[in-house]
Amino acid sequence: MIYRLICAAALILIAAPQAQAQSREEIEQTMKRATRFMVEEVSTNGGYVWSYLPDRSRRWGELEAKPSMVWVQPPGTATMGHLFLDAYHATGDEYYYQAAEKAAAALIWGQHRSGGWNYFIDFAGPPSTRHWYETVGRNAWRMEEFQHYADNATFDDAGTSEAMQFLLRLYLEKLDPKYRPALDKAIGFVLESQYPIGGWPQRWPYDSEYPEYARFITFNDDVAAENIKFLLMVHQTLGDPRVREPIIRAMSTFVVTQLGAPQPGWALQYTLDLKPAAARTYEPNALHTGTTAANVRQLMNFYRMTGETKFLARIPEALDWLDSVRLPEGQGSGDRHFPTFIELGTNRPIYVHRRGSNVVNGEYYWDYSPEAPLGHYSAYRAIDVAALRREHEALKTVPPEEVVASSPLHATGTTPLPRYFVVDLETGSDLNAQNAAEPEDIVRTLNQDGWWPTPLRATSNPYRGDGPAESAPGDFRSTHVGDATDTSPYTTDTPVIGISTATYIANMSRLIQALVSDW
Repeated sequence: MIYRLICAAALILIAAPQAQAQSREEIEQTMKRATRFMVEEVSTNGGYVWSYLPDRSRRWGELEAKPSMVWVQPPGTATMGHLFLDAYHATGDEYYYQAAEKAAAALIWGQHRSGGWNYFIDFAGPPSTRHWYETVGRNAWRMEEFQHYADNATFDDAGTSEAMQFLLRLYLEKLDPKYRPALDKAIGFVLESQYPIGGWPQRWPYDSEYPEYARFITFNDDVAAENIKFLLMVHQTLGDPRVREPIIRAMSTFVVTQLGAPQPGWALQYTLDLKPAAARTYEPNALHTGTTAANVRQLMNFYRMTGETKFLARIPEALDWLDSVRLPEGQGSGDRHFPTFIELGTNRPIYVHRRGSNVVNGEYYWDYSPEAPLGHYSAYRAIDVAALRREHEALKTVPPEEVVASSPLHATGTTPLPRYFVVDLETGSDLNAQNAAEPEDIVRTLNQDGWWPTPLRATSNPYRGDGPAESAPGDFRSTHVGDATDTSPYTTDTPVIGISTATYIANMSRLIQALVSDW
């Protein structure tokens, strides 16, 4: 997710020394100048992509975007909406609320009739969207989710989740009824797309133009956890009686999809009869160590919310299995000692590779050799099994009636959401994001035009036609991009200076922290 929620006390500790570095007036002036530039000079109908050349002749979300496009996938339009609401809370300036409304208008315009969202919105309409998929999208070798147009919405990469949360938050701000229809559609999207067993597909409704894995029950990119989080927010703030049962049913999906001995872990996705399944061609049908660790954490969270010991019962099996597949010392990558994929039935690590130079002549495949793994999809994961064990053991000592004392599922009445959402920017797939500096440096480095110059390390080859059938010279096994016809994003050693939405978000969040030291 693109933001983390933190408590007020922690925010005060972070912000207190920074608030003394610049005057409140300087900070607020900087925030306003930067926001005016983004809202009045950069946005498209209130929405945003991830990065822009200074003259806006090229712009990118995860891939290069048309001028008519804005990005939903974080850190995009909904992230900006959250940031604007944070700034509104910190300053009381209605300009930020109006900016949030403009972001919401862009999202509502692009909301799919089902109630969810795609990765992006194209204000030029369906023909323009199809053209993008048939050109830029189709030739992005490693970006398989963009190679197929589909008339539906996606849960992938938290775009729909973040957009839903932002609309809920905006509605709650002033209870403006104009936001309730879009919010109700979004709630309906989550409820109607949920399978009877409790899980969710990657995309919904299913479109046969897209690969079949889009209909599988998925844990990829925390789809289930994000939907549970949103429904909990709805339960907490609106008291909607429809959402409690789907929340409990979704939690149970984590229990029923855990495999039995001798491999009691989880796969990334499952067929509707609960068998592990492959997805993108570099995501084989295998167990996934990262998903297993993430699901263990979720099971502990579910115990905290419900007090039901079934969520703790098989965690030791999963942790023992993770320990059993840890690579020997000296193998792996840095602090990553767990192979990402484990073969079903054998417990052998498997590694994904590719050959060729573009989407036309290239292909992905897997074997047992760790040599030349993919550069864009890590072959290894960093997992602290010992910490998970300690957390599990500690939870077991707390009686269920105590552990649920602060559970939102057991609360009476409604409770408000946190006032600040965007803290400690998480970059997701945006390769241009960078850490925010100290407030005095943020104030000092805002340029005359009102933006923070950022090296755009992420770039892409412009679309120049479909790739050739013959592989180009060179070794593309571990690169982020193939030959000159591959439109996938990659990092360059010679970045140009440009406008980064993520830099704006990170710097604004840091300035907001400085302002709210007395919050």
